[in-house]
Amino acid sequence: MSELFDAVDALVASRSPLPPAEERKRLRVAHGLTLDEVAAALKVRRATVSGWESVKKPTEPRGPEREAYARLLEKLAELYPASSVTEGPAAPAVPATFSGTPAPAEARTLSTGEASEAAAMAAPENTQTPAPVAVAPAAAPRPARTTRTSSTSRRPGAKKAAPAGTPAGGTDPRFENGPLAVVDVEDGQVLAYCTGGLVLDVPAKSIPALVDWTLREAKLGQPKLAGPGKDADPLIVLTEAALERYGLPVALTEEERLAGRLPEGHKVIKQLARAEWKLTKRGFGPWARIYRPATGSERACVQLCIPSWNALDTRHWGEAGQLPPAELARVLGVYASRVMTPRGSTAVTGLELMTALHPPTRASEPDADGKRHSEHNPGSLGKDPVDPAPCEAPDGHPVLKDLPRFHVRGPAEKLFEEAYDWARPMTDAECTLRHLVGIDVNMAFAAGANGLHVGLGAATHVKAPAFDPKLPGSWLVDLSHVDLSRVKAGKEWVELDGGLLPSPFTPKGERPTGPAWYATPTVAYAVELGYEVRPIEAWVRYDNGRYLDGWYNRLRDAYLATMADLGVDADLAPEDFLTAMDGYKARDPELAIVVSAIKATVKGGLGKLRERPRGEGWRPGEPWRALARPTWRPDIRAAVISRTRINLHRKIVKHAAFTGQYPIAILSDCVVYASNGPSPLDFLPYREGKPLPGGFKLGINPGLVKHEGTQSVLWGEEVRERFNAPELNLARYIKDGTVTDVDNGE
Repeated sequence: MSELFDAVDALVASRSPLPPAEERKRLRVAHGLTLDEVAAALKVRRATVSGWESVKKPTEPRGPEREAYARLLEKLAELYPASSVTEGPAAPAVPATFSGTPAPAEARTLSTGEASEAAAMAAPENTQTPAPVAVAPAAAPRPARTTRTSSTSRRPGAKKAAPAGTPAGGTDPRFENGPLAVVDVEDGQVLAYCTGGLVLDVPAKSIPALVDWTLREAKLGQPKLAGPGKDADPLIVLTEAALERYGLPVALTEEERLAGRLPEGHKVIKQLARAEWKLTKRGFGPWARIYRPATGSERACVQLCIPSWNALDTRHWGEAGQLPPAELARVLGVYASRVMTPRGSTAVTGLELMTALHPPTRASEPDADGKRHSEHNPGSLGKDPVDPAPCEAPDGHPVLKDLPRFHVRGPAEKLFEEAYDWARPMTDAECTLRHLVGIDVNMAFAAGANGLHVGLGAATHVKAPAFDPKLPGSWLVDLSHVDLSRVKAGKEWVELDGGLLPSPFTPKGERPTGPAWYATPTVAYAVELGYEVRPIEAWVRYDNGRYLDGWYNRLRDAYLATMADLGVDADLAPEDFLTAMDGYKARDPELAIVVSAIKATVKGGLGKLRERPRGEGWRPGEPWRALARPTWRPDIRAAVISRTRINLHRKIVKHAAFTGQYPIAILSDCVVYASNGPSPLDFLPYREGKPLPGGFKLGINPGLVKHEGTQSVLWGEEVRERFNAPELNLARYIKDGTVTDVDNGE
């Protein structure tokens, strides 16, 4: 009989009532419990508990776990009723005012790792001052606001905005509330959601007052990344409700969108002018900078980010612009701590990160009068732009103004270092296999920048130079004699089927037919393959250095730390790595956004090195705005792309020499092989868990590869036949198999 009773009890327990997901999270956090602690108590995974609390797609516990979880929530509900507001030091860390909010301790479980040089963004709690604020979620959905906390409460975890001179703990008390805040309006109250779950009351009633409050009281900002550099300006993100509150449009008109700014006569711009605040040349747009001229070493500048004006491009930030304020503060805060405070698009931020790590000037040693002066900072690009070599200049550049108007430059006149876009028909043997498997190089362009010597100053023109693989520059040389059928792989000559390999010297994989301009890494690879090179002329940079090393290290660490938070560690075995990568974005969609933004920062930052004209009435032969930057350096971009393409080709040659397998398609950093099995492990030559030296290796580190996607060989043949394109680049579609139009290479 007791067994029957136990069975009945278990059946009843399996239907134990549970509160909504949002309430589950509120109760857990109110008691100061982390996801890990609950998971350990219930003997489940952390991700399981997170799924139970997910508002978007909550999962439901079953069996004995459900009974235990229901009991936990019942006990917590007795301690923390949804409508209670408890006073005094014994109160829960999260007041009921913002039900469903995680505690700061949980928000800080996302360690910034080695990438964070701004660890002070999460400051210790200040329980000694009145706190008219509450703690808000770092990753939770926006909670319902029920009761306003008393301005005299002293809850642990609560903070308030204090005058800039107020003493406080932490590494840098000036920025104890983090690098940024998302400003929103709830029930008529303006609130600033900061990183670490902090919410500040905002008394400002206008944009000029908001700027003034940000600089005087909010304690927002980020310490400089390098000795001679400057601290990051505070970033204020305005939600749609905040835009309405401060008299700004929720969306730009078509004319304003094309102009990228509000018209000069807008009332908010007039308010700023009356308060003696200035705007940069790009005006009041999605990323507006509001400042007063610096006095001495003191800066007075605030950056605004307006997501509803498309400040957060969905290609790179996903749905970040649609997140509730606290979640958006978390996403941008993690990015800021690991990369830097956003200064604009991910491309702009990528470029700004280079400058922040290598400021153009530094203070000199004291002169005879004891005064210091600004001088060039060694290892930087300096404060003045330099002209590119003619071969490095894109069409329309002023250095080419003497060319005939419709002149088309060929390979012997123009440096053309770009990523791969190559494909070939499958062989009969490959058609007998079952699968096409794509592998993708992690952070390929970042890996290409690592350890790369690039020019720091202007180029010097030389005739008939001896090639020096350590000298950055552009070389006019004939590489048409390099035969891929017989090359050196390491120290040994190997015989390959050259017809199945792309040329390493051209983006389309075509063999050169005569002299052409190449960046140093490309020419050096021809020597590595065992062939002699005799440059005809060159533009070389004797002043050079590893300018991008710090940039690479910071972005690498940011990427690895965020992927580790998503459960993908750098030391996983190949099988475990593939398992961990499967669905990693769903484990924490907000952190997945950060990963996307970090990768976009790499590509966009490098792309900005050769930014083209963007309207503004530009005509060929005239300068455009980007040319005034010392970071407008097409030669550096070309060198990184060259090295990235060569790194990939080197692995392809190693793989072919060892396995006899050749790629079918390559698109940038994705390579497709035919295989009998659907997994990369079915064709990558691992031996006892160890990869082929110098070949492809599975892993999350930059330069290693992950699984991009698998389709059938029949799919590949059918697609190519449908579009009558035997060399359709299947790498472009291998991820999900969807082909929408004929491949035109764009």
